[in-house]
Amino acid sequence: MPMDFLRSIEEASFPLAIHDEADVQRAAVLVAAKLIEANLPEPDDDMGRSGVILRITPLGRAELARLRQPRV
Repeated sequence: MPMDFLRSIEEASFPLAIHDEADVQRAAVLVAAKLIEANLPEPDDDMGRSGVILRITPLGRAELARLRQPRV
């Protein structure tokens, strides 16, 4: 899931290279939601499916903080 991926990169050093197809797809969802900024390949790019995550946005950081809050 994209949110699990966001949590997994929370403490990463950026820029962060990603090479796994599933990670690129998860990153694309997070970019669309404006939770991260990344340079990702176009869906029809045959040159490989790697990308670079540039940062977690303030909105992404706020979402991570919200996910850590206990549910009542």
